[in-house]
Amino acid sequence: MSEPFDLLVIGGGINGVGIARDTAGRGLRVLLCERGDLAEHTSSASTKLIHGGLRYLEHYEFRLVREALAERERLMRLAPHIIWPLRFVLPHDAGLRPAWMLRIGLFLYDHLARLKALPRSDALRLTREGVGAPLQSRLTRGFAYSDCWVEDSRLVVLNAVDAAERGAQIRTRTTVESARREAGGWTVTLHDAATRRRESVRARIVVNAAGPWVGETLLRTLRVEARPKVRLVKGSHIVVRRLYEGDQAYILQQPDRRIVFAIPYERDFTLIGTTDVAHEGGPGPVRISQEETRYLCACINRSFARSIGPDDVVWSFSGLRPLYDDAAANASAVTRDYVLDLDTDGPPVLSVFGGKITTYRRLAEHALERLRPHLSGLKPGWTGQAPLPGGDMQDADFDRFAERLAAEHPFLPNATARRLARAYGTRAERLLGDARALSDLGETFGGDLSAREVDYLARHEWARTPDDILWRRSKLGLRTGRTDVARLGRYLATASAAPSAQRP
Repeated sequence: MSEPFDLLVIGGGINGVGIARDTAGRGLRVLLCERGDLAEHTSSASTKLIHGGLRYLEHYEFRLVREALAERERLMRLAPHIIWPLRFVLPHDAGLRPAWMLRIGLFLYDHLARLKALPRSDALRLTREGVGAPLQSRLTRGFAYSDCWVEDSRLVVLNAVDAAERGAQIRTRTTVESARREAGGWTVTLHDAATRRRESVRARIVVNAAGPWVGETLLRTLRVEARPKVRLVKGSHIVVRRLYEGDQAYILQQPDRRIVFAIPYERDFTLIGTTDVAHEGGPGPVRISQEETRYLCACINRSFARSIGPDDVVWSFSGLRPLYDDAAANASAVTRDYVLDLDTDGPPVLSVFGGKITTYRRLAEHALERLRPHLSGLKPGWTGQAPLPGGDMQDADFDRFAERLAAEHPFLPNATARRLARAYGTRAERLLGDARALSDLGETFGGDLSAREVDYLARHEWARTPDDILWRRSKLGLRTGRTDVARLGRYLATASAAPSAQRP
């Protein structure tokens, strides 16, 4: 058996890849195993915001909000291609929270942020022009504040790419079948779904970042009784054709005291969400219910002049949030903060409960601090200053970089050049390579997805199936027909069977 890994991370969501990246960058040997694709579940089903969590102030979660706001500012600099500012409009509905409460909440939100890269909040008069135009005429007052958008599944993948380039082994479609504690560490049995081979590895420490499966992994795989409990909450979103003009998002108060976002999405669409529904079953794939769809449509119809119904939905997605069970009666009130549970009754296992995508980097730092007594040779933290792959553009100025990329590749349609700049940042130049014409990029699979981009994703980003590419590495599934998907599947199958196919 080969030399043991310092850390074996179970789970390829945002927390797992964040911990793997941080650990690899500190000079330790890391293996991450994900039984499906990276970001296949919760981490690709978020509302896609890097934010402090304005509504968390109602639950007095000041530490979480302050940490999240600090991370918001930092991540904007480290990944300007996949994270960018977004202005939110909050209409005041006289029958819900009073204006003074909203004003105080926004004042706190502004001042809990230590850095000031984004504009502060403002009071608005909502008229039939500008940001008030899409709203019902009864909504005449409101507020505006700033947060950030994130391409959530790409954030996961880029952390995994950086971890691998720093020495971590990233194995997708690899299940941790069993693990047992022995003298000096864990012996773990892995099953690779692609090769159908089983392998035994050793690791000094196990990190259980299995998301919705965190409790099940502890009990059934690691044979450790879970002390904190996980509470599964389903969140669902719908996507409709673009509801309004402009780049602003809307945050809409609801009579049940929840809030729902309406956000510009993929140029031609509007993203609406999320729901908060207690999930009583076990972990696994989930789908939106008819009741959730009707609820989200009603949220829009309560505030927007234009009405929508279930027939207007062009796509939906759902995920399970593995929240720390703080015994809150309402699913919306359950804390989004994280809990790190360390069991040292033998070789250590650290389990991650809860958390939110905004604070993944700090969660990773805190995880390694908890493990420091058990890790020899752990170097200082470093991720707060290191751009993610593709984010190393001058002055973190995305627009200037995108203009230069388009100018240097004039054969690309403007929309394609900007999409590639957004998805890959400076690494778009690696993808394009020596191409001097569209034909150099090979056949296309609907929209502007080229064979060269597919090859890049297969070689460098662990993409294996059409869904990996069309719904996680991108959202081109919104623009791709069934025939194109079938052709893409055949192309990937042929490429994976070729002897020269490279695997990350």
